[in-house]
Amino acid sequence: MKMRNMGKLGISVSAFGVGCMRFPMTVVDGVQVVDESVSTPAIRYAIDHGVNYMDTAYVYSGQKNEMALGHALRDGYREKVYIATKLPAWKCNAPEDMERILNEQLEQLETDYIDFYLLHSLTKSNWEKFKSFGALEFLTKAKAEGKIRYACFSFHDSYELFEEILNAYDWDMCQIQFNFMDINNQAGLKGLQLCGEKNIPVVIMEGLLGGKLAKAPDNVQALYDAYPVKRSPVEWAFRWLCNFPQVATVLSGVQNMEMTKDNLEIFDRCEVGCMTEEEEKLIENVREAYLSRSKIGCTGCKYCMPCPNGVDIPKVFDIWNNLSLYGQRLAGNDRYKYHIDQGDAADKCVECGLCEAACPQHLAIIENLKTAHSEMV
Repeated sequence: MKMRNMGKLGISVSAFGVGCMRFPMTVVDGVQVVDESVSTPAIRYAIDHGVNYMDTAYVYSGQKNEMALGHALRDGYREKVYIATKLPAWKCNAPEDMERILNEQLEQLETDYIDFYLLHSLTKSNWEKFKSFGALEFLTKAKAEGKIRYACFSFHDSYELFEEILNAYDWDMCQIQFNFMDINNQAGLKGLQLCGEKNIPVVIMEGLLGGKLAKAPDNVQALYDAYPVKRSPVEWAFRWLCNFPQVATVLSGVQNMEMTKDNLEIFDRCEVGCMTEEEEKLIENVREAYLSRSKIGCTGCKYCMPCPNGVDIPKVFDIWNNLSLYGQRLAGNDRYKYHIDQGDAADKCVECGLCEAACPQHLAIIENLKTAHSEMV
């Protein structure tokens, strides 16, 4: 397994980090738990083949994921890995909940310390809540007590907030959503580069965009097929990520032994400098091929909002575009159905025209809302 430097921490981690969230569930004594007949062999096989980074979280698998990982790391496996887990703001109702949850996590993971402890999924609201609870001081205290080794955060919001958070504390690591389609989304490429300048190691999540990049639509697959070197869409996506020197490890959520073995093979071929200029150009063309599948050129600027009748116009177009981009089914889409149930879908449009008057892109919003709705119901 290829190893990568964790910047200022002076340690090395495997290029492939096992994401534990997606292990299958089963029912034991009437309680839904992680199927450890699947998770434990897969985790131990990965460790036996050089993987030393395990990613879990308090809320994963109905708050059963940490326990399953703790069980898998018995018999001397704990000493071979770094554990990363996360503190969720939405489970904290008071400052003292942070320590209560950390102590619970230590017990579930069957360990005296957690290597990488992350403030989970920082958005503007989660960040403000953590600040009001004194979370940064809590992290410093937990480090001093030896309960955690490294203070970190995971992130899902704008680049501007990412920069604010990065400058607010002496972080040991951060985890961001990043892939070849998200170069200008959330922290994005600018955020990755900023971390490099600050010598803060970066762990990558959503490298396959929730699996959307794992199976290419026809026009994208045609580009891969035409390239003289044959690789799967999964390998192309991970290879592109590993080319960046700022990336410490790439998480891949595995579901079984087969996926574990596939990841081991792929990441053993991926390292900094593995992409040629021709390959980088291929991924640029792949990105453009995906984007050419967009239904509408909505930039999400929200000039059209608020809609007087409650339609979440940017959200409708975002769902519509994403389904088309990644070759997913449109009709009967559950994500769009949720918005119908919430009362902010396109069927609430009364064609008042205020949105079109405000749109800087001069989009035919009314007609596109009708089309989007008809294609997704």
